[in-house]
Parts: sequence; structure tokens; C-alpha cells
Amino acid sequence: MDNSLQLKAYAKINLGLDVVRKREDGYHEVRMIMQTIKLYDKLTFRLLEENEIRIKTNLGFLPVNEDNLVYKAVKQLKDIYNIDKGLEIDLFKCIPVAAGMAGGSTDCAAALVGAAKLFELHLSKQELMEIGVKLGADVPYCILRGTALSEGIGEVLTPLPPMPDCHILIAKPPISVSTKFVYQNLKANELQRHPDIDGMVEAIQMGSLFGITDRMENVLETVTIPAYPVIEEIKNCMRENGAINALMSGSGPTVFGIYEDEEVALRTKELIREKGLAQQVYVVRPFNQGI
Repeated sequence: MDNSLQLKAYAKINLGLDVVRKREDGYHEVRMIMQTIKLYDKLTFRLLEENEIRIKTNLGFLPVNEDNLVYKAVKQLKDIYNIDKGLEIDLFKCIPVAAGMAGGSTDCAAALVGAAKLFELHLSKQELMEIGVKLGADVPYCILRGTALSEGIGEVLTPLPPMPDCHILIAKPPISVSTKFVYQNLKANELQRHPDIDGMVEAIQMGSLFGITDRMENVLETVTIPAYPVIEEIKNCMRENGAINALMSGSGPTVFGIYEDEEVALRTKELIREKGLAQQVYVVRPFNQGI
């Protein structure tokens, strides 16, 4: 048995995001189309004889204690299965932080997978997902990966066929958006429009890229864009420069544009940088393999 392991933790975007209602317990019921993309963090794990969890990261502002989801994931497994060994984890972040791309959740998912392997727990993907949902609503999806319909509070997942290949321009403006702020200010029961999530599912099943892009909509933009107009500026810049469509991911502030032509996407990437709209800008593709 190897004492070390390296995993990639992939980001996600929301091709469509609807909030159906606010429940009496305060949670929001959602219907979302989730898509993994080829932008990832790297986690390197090393088994320790000492009963400790040690985390190192390339970003000095990230917590490396029990406030980190990676730490929580390892501790959860150690507690459930009475593991007396420890792990050292080197977390190299590339996914923008607080960006609506599930960066923390995907690191947490990778930590569950990596720790389970090194602790030789032989857990199925389903078992890991059941543990993961206790750590965050997006964690089960980040274990599943690919293209999926997400319902409930985000934990009810239906795998879908892979979305058609394309080029995805990602732009994260230099602001942070609180998910709590967005949901607290969303008037979920008063929304006039709802995305056509069922139509998007059909388009994915038919392999129609334009069927998907025609239906791209995110109800959380009704809160985030008035508070942060730069999001609309980035969307407009993408649409005016070759994107089939553009949308905010999750609660923001990251915006993504779907392109057929990589060169056009790369030119728009440079334009967004030149305009000072965002410096964290990437051109990636969909990723549809499991963890």
C-alpha cells in the first residue's frame, strides 16, 4: 500500500439554476444543472503514523485548521471509522476562492476520496456521497462529477449524458460574494421567471449545445447583479465577443461564456483582462469523468 496519493479536485459551473421555493426550515429547494470543468486544485496526501491532520496550502489566507473543509472531511472519516493514523495534505489552489464554482466543496470531496483510499476503508462512491452531504450540499455532486440534475437542497442527483464539447471562458472579477447574502436577499416565492430546467435536460440528452445555451438562466442573478454590476459587464463583453451565451455560476461572482471557437474564447479572455474586468480568467472544457 502506497503511503502517498495525489488527486485533482475539479470545479463546477451551473448551466442552469432555479430556486423552487424557500422551505420552512430556512433551506432553499433548487433545481440546477451542474457541469464539471477542467479547472482543478491539486491535493497531495501523505499517510502519517501520528494521529494528526496537517494541511499546507499555497494561499496564506486560507485556514488550515478545523475551519477548512478538507480538515473536516478527514476528521469525519477518522471519527466514524476510529482511525488512529493521520494525514498530511498539501492543497494547491487554482480554482478561484468564493467564486460560485464549488472550490471548497470539491476539495472536501477529494479529501474524502483520498483519505478513504489511504485509510483502506473501501467505501463506495455512494457511501462517500452520504458522508459528504453532511459537510456541504455540493460535496456529493463533487464526488459524482460530470453533468447532473441537482434537486432538493442540492443533494438529490440525477446523472445526465455529457454535455457537448465546447470551450468555456471563465472570468472571476476581483470581488467576493457571500452565498448567505444572496440567498437571504432572494425573494424565492416571488420570482416571476423560472429557468427551463426540464428543457435543458432534454437538450443535454439530445446532445444539442444550442439547446443548452438557449436555456441558460440563473435566478440568483436577480440579487447578485444589482449589487455587483461588473457581473453584467462581463456577461455583455462575452456575448459581444463571440459567446453563444454567458451566465453567472452559482451565487457568483464568476461568469462563464460558452464558445464553439477556442481562438475567439482566447481573444475575449485577453480583452476581459485588458478592460480590467477580471484577472482570474481561464479557457477550459467540460470534464465528464468520475473521481
